[in-house]
Amino acid sequence: MSTTTENKKAPAGERVADWADGRLGIYSLAKANMRKIFPDHWSFMLGEICLYSFIIIILTGVYLTLFFHPSMNEVEYAGPYVPLQGQLMSEAFNSTMHISFEVRGGLLIRQIHHWAALIFVAAMLVHMMRVFFTGAFRKPREVNWLFGFLLLVLGMFTGFTGYSLPDDLLSGTGVRFMQGAVLSVPVVGTYLSMFLFGGEFPGGDFVARFYSVHILLLPGIMMGLLVAHLILVFYHKHTQFAGPGKTNKNVVGMPLLPVYMAKAGGFFFLVFGVIAVVSAIASINPIWAIGPYRPDQVSTGAQPDWYMGFSEGLIRVMPGWEVNAWGHTLVLGVFVPLMIFPLVLAAIAVYPFIESWVTGDKREHHILDRPRNAPTRTAFGVAWLTWYFVLLVGGGNDLWATHFHLSINSITWFVRIAFFVGPIIAFVVTKRICLGLQRRDKDKVLHGRESGIIKRLPHGEFVEVHEPLSQEQLHTLTAHDQYKPLELGPEVDENGVARKVSRSQKLRAKLSKGYYGGDNQIPKPTADEYKEITSGHGHH
Repeated sequence: MSTTTENKKAPAGERVADWADGRLGIYSLAKANMRKIFPDHWSFMLGEICLYSFIIIILTGVYLTLFFHPSMNEVEYAGPYVPLQGQLMSEAFNSTMHISFEVRGGLLIRQIHHWAALIFVAAMLVHMMRVFFTGAFRKPREVNWLFGFLLLVLGMFTGFTGYSLPDDLLSGTGVRFMQGAVLSVPVVGTYLSMFLFGGEFPGGDFVARFYSVHILLLPGIMMGLLVAHLILVFYHKHTQFAGPGKTNKNVVGMPLLPVYMAKAGGFFFLVFGVIAVVSAIASINPIWAIGPYRPDQVSTGAQPDWYMGFSEGLIRVMPGWEVNAWGHTLVLGVFVPLMIFPLVLAAIAVYPFIESWVTGDKREHHILDRPRNAPTRTAFGVAWLTWYFVLLVGGGNDLWATHFHLSINSITWFVRIAFFVGPIIAFVVTKRICLGLQRRDKDKVLHGRESGIIKRLPHGEFVEVHEPLSQEQLHTLTAHDQYKPLELGPEVDENGVARKVSRSQKLRAKLSKGYYGGDNQIPKPTADEYKEITSGHGHH
């Protein structure tokens, strides 16, 4: 009696995976990365909101491109919206009206696309502030900070080119504003404007040119930066807040598969759902109520999307200074703000390198700072945000005046003064708050947490009972590094010869003292102080 053994075939999915592994090596790649550990903290979800809103922008943008006509050719409107029937408008505006009123789901997709863009830039700004305040930009993540910064800036300009495409009166006013800023550039401003618009404003080409930039150039660059950003997050491992067992050499958290991917997938649909609900409820950019663009008209209360408001505020509050020389006019009232704008952005981009130079710290950092433990950095961040919001008020000075019955001149002068005074006040106040919080942490470590229980001692004194902190809490409050300010050293060397100290070394020493001098950080409690208090010499 003989038996035969049949070779059973592997399932189709497994055979496909084997085929791919033989050519791409996906098994080793998955083994190395699918079990990668990610820490868990609510603030880390800000970056996910950026990613998911960007995906939503891409998906809805692809749908809108099927129906949008990027042309400035003039046509007569014959759609279902009665108030505009018979009016002349560009094909861009006409196709946007067609999307809004005749394409099934078109208006909702338009709203989702616009709201997702607003949320993307907002999430990018908040995400970068989280990275800034916690020091997550330090070595080895300086390059990733630059990638994130470029994503924020490109997102702003992608949004500007996007809301300019419908060629309505509001967006046309914004484009005219930009054209005025371009014209203020000495010598080449006129040539740049003629090149951009294909002739005198508004020309006949800017919608088609903005369209190409909006759907091809900028999203392509952003996609590459996004992929590079995520690769570096994987390569460097994710930062984490201080806690027991957490060091610069490990990550405490959950694996990418299955835990993190399941949570991320659910969060994506949550973000998508919230954006869809907001888009269905809150109308944004109703172009039918604004009308098509005409160069001889300006819409009342014209405002850009919020992320471009500070640039408009710079120009609105700047005095209308002009310099006339050799038959040319230099419009300082526009050109100076136009120069401040990129300088501020450049300062944000290079800050990690400035702080590294000031501190002289070349170590790798994977443990995040609590903002209170870096008071000077935190104060700089709050000062910048204060400056930003002051300029937002300046960018909407007409709306503030009409809604609150104020003088527009008074608002303008307030913004001009607050432009210089506001950040200084914010810097000083924030620094004092951080130092106060450091003192409170030190008191908690040494004396424990206030329990609210009052105890009477045998000799009649009333004291509050303090609860000792857990070892985890003690570690969290004392795990941060405290730098010492750089010293220039003696003025003469061992031979009595005067040492040469460069200006950059003197500047670095002064900045280092400003960051880490005696008045800029509260010394951490020492082990001896803790033992003395807990040994019974203090009240508990």
